[in-house]
Amino acid sequence: MDFVTRPRSVFRRPRIGSIVLAFVVAIYLLFATNQAFWAMAQKIGQDSPYALAAGAVALSALYVAFCISLSVKYAIRPLFIMLVFIAAGAAWFMDSFGTVIGVDMVDSAFDTSSAEAGNLLTRSFVLHMLIYAGIPTLLLLWVRIDHRRFGAKLLHNSLVISVCLAVAAGAVFSQSGTLFWAIRQHREMTGLLNPVVPIASVVKFALRSDNERKLVVQPLGMDAHVAQIPGRKPRVLVVVVGETARAENFSLGGYGKPTNPELQRKKNVTYFSDTSSCGTITAVSVPCMFSVYPRSEYSHDKAVRTENLTDVLGHAGIDVAWWDNDLGSKSVADRLKGYRQYYTSDDPDFCKGGECIDAILLRDLDGWLDGVSQDSLLVLHIEGSHGPSYHDRYPEAFRRFAPDCRTAEFSECTHEEIVNAYDNTIVYTDHIVASAISALERHDGTVDPSLIFVSDHGESLGEYGLYLHGAPYFMAPSQQTHIPYLVWLGQSARSGIDGDCLAAAASEPQSHDNLFHTVLGMMDVSTAVYDPALDSLRKCRVASDATFSPLAYIPEGDPNAGSTR
Repeated sequence: MDFVTRPRSVFRRPRIGSIVLAFVVAIYLLFATNQAFWAMAQKIGQDSPYALAAGAVALSALYVAFCISLSVKYAIRPLFIMLVFIAAGAAWFMDSFGTVIGVDMVDSAFDTSSAEAGNLLTRSFVLHMLIYAGIPTLLLLWVRIDHRRFGAKLLHNSLVISVCLAVAAGAVFSQSGTLFWAIRQHREMTGLLNPVVPIASVVKFALRSDNERKLVVQPLGMDAHVAQIPGRKPRVLVVVVGETARAENFSLGGYGKPTNPELQRKKNVTYFSDTSSCGTITAVSVPCMFSVYPRSEYSHDKAVRTENLTDVLGHAGIDVAWWDNDLGSKSVADRLKGYRQYYTSDDPDFCKGGECIDAILLRDLDGWLDGVSQDSLLVLHIEGSHGPSYHDRYPEAFRRFAPDCRTAEFSECTHEEIVNAYDNTIVYTDHIVASAISALERHDGTVDPSLIFVSDHGESLGEYGLYLHGAPYFMAPSQQTHIPYLVWLGQSARSGIDGDCLAAAASEPQSHDNLFHTVLGMMDVSTAVYDPALDSLRKCRVASDATFSPLAYIPEGDPNAGSTR
């Protein structure tokens, strides 16, 4: 019997040399997953085509050299697959939202809940990963990779890497003036280089996290105390820390749509219309606003090595509690006994799909106020306007602006729908803050209440091609740094404030730098780390401030000591 056989070559897996494969992967990573980088490079270099070409040659040579250095037998395939997946994932966020994946963005990613991560796993993201990571991975698994013997491979690879480095150096040298100028003037461009920056950020984050486990926190404000006045009601200050609220969409600040209907009906609310954030991401802004260091001196390392506002209040004998519905305090409340984690609740009245609306923070507020017996501060950390699933942040009753975007897939919504959904989140935040004020008003007879609302950062809604937040501060648009900040004062607190003075001060520039010292002033805390110049209410107080000490310059090594400035 004759058998018909097909040529075996039809089914034979193709073979490719390790250096050739490294070259293909390098070029794929540089040009297929760096669309955001090249779009900016072309815009910057449109008048310098030779410099742009030289930069492309230099980067190609460096990418090839890097990939060849990874072409180790048995490791080459998993390493290249890992690079492809990292680059494809990073490219999605860079291209879709204008995200720059720095250390703080990596920090936020590690803090993201499964529910929040699920909001980002849209159909477009899955399709993108199938095309840009899935197909290349299948090809990497399919081909056979040829390697030279170890000695010959080491020599040959070293030679090719040397040539690549020489080509890169020559290309850069040929246009050095223009290239170095572009890098100095446009640091945001190098922040988009994929997957170099994401990988470097992960490494830096890992090193930073390891160092933090070994540090000893330095005390701050150990001299803090509150003057005891017989018969005085306990002071209560509620600080509502907003999430992703931008001042541009607050009708209290002049926005055309009525996004603050309840707060506008409240009396004794002072809105500071010109306030800037310390960062553009929660992992920076929240620790910074509770830190004694102003933004110009702030660093993550300083924040974790020094006690913060909550500690100083504790030293003064004030009861401090932190209720969180936004994935944690970013280490600010690590030493507080009064920390409550609401975002993991399964209360069906407020929670669905692993996330809770901010009204859950109001559930226990009256009961907490009933139990206050001493000066107390309560932080309510809300989820606010966190995107991209804005529609999940507010109940149906607060769907005031329609049509609103009902998906995390921005490409399926018009700009108007995205803005309407975001504005609905502001309306709901307005309700949460106004409801907290109402609770304080109900207890005005037993406590001396006040409230502060301040957002951690703003949000981009398509301006300049950017969405969400997290842009490096030096290039961040005002939509991500101009934030809402307001103060409400109860009856007793109002008696010590000149109302006309406060109304005039509301238009003066403020920032997260003011929160630390404004809270100390409102709680009547005397300490050497209080700076009256940074207290938003200080100049409008009509009562004596003799108990307060001016803050001295704080040397990095000793946050308790300094000389008067």
